[in-house]
Amino acid sequence: MSALPPDIIQRIRSAKNILFITGAEISSESGIPTFRGEGGYWKTFKAEELATPEAFKKHPNVVWEWYDWRRGICADAKPNPGHLTIAKWQLASPSIHLITQNVDGLHPKAGSKNLLEIHGNIFRARCTSCGENFSLMEEGINQPGLKYCPICESLLRPDIVWFGEGYDNKLLTKAWELSKAAQIVFVIGTSANVSVPANLALTAIRNGALGIEINPETTTLTPSMQFHFSAKSGEVLPEIFKEVFPDAKPN
Repeated sequence: MSALPPDIIQRIRSAKNILFITGAEISSESGIPTFRGEGGYWKTFKAEELATPEAFKKHPNVVWEWYDWRRGICADAKPNPGHLTIAKWQLASPSIHLITQNVDGLHPKAGSKNLLEIHGNIFRARCTSCGENFSLMEEGINQPGLKYCPICESLLRPDIVWFGEGYDNKLLTKAWELSKAAQIVFVIGTSANVSVPANLALTAIRNGALGIEINPETTTLTPSMQFHFSAKSGEVLPEIFKEVFPDAKPN
């Protein structure tokens, strides 16, 4: 059964710029909790109570304990067919870009390039004083609990965009440029409740891109999309890829 009409497949095949925007649902297919909404509690806290500059200022040890726990979950998770198909698509074409809200590192683990992690990465830390970034896999930084900068010895924080914080301007500028240039935009597993990723998708649509949404639930973006697949990315994306690249070798 064809996932998309032949003329749409041909349009995707001939597109010069394709943009993927991914959210929490693609990672939930790999077993990673969303950490928000129902069941989003950790001990007695919710994500909205911990992922803030104010929480880190008051209780940095608690915030780091939560992120250490979350990082362990992310480290054990494996990319699913949705992640792997996007990475495979990027290998097949140099014009495929990816913007993700997710911080779990599954897209890099799948092999994706041309990637903008606009909310940060849970495997990185940033100095609260000098601003340097560090991998949390580095010796001396990867211990549990509070972590300190190897350069200036100030407290490190997770390299994550928290509630109430702004985006990195360079990343955001690049994201808008990609959205405006996109001829096809896949919006995968995002609830559209976060304004910036939703507006990036809408910007692509308003600039003439064909919009394809893959999400088990409908969202506020659904009416603006030409196609909506009420399914998991790991089910739909491999089928679309096979139609766009019928001669591609199976994994």
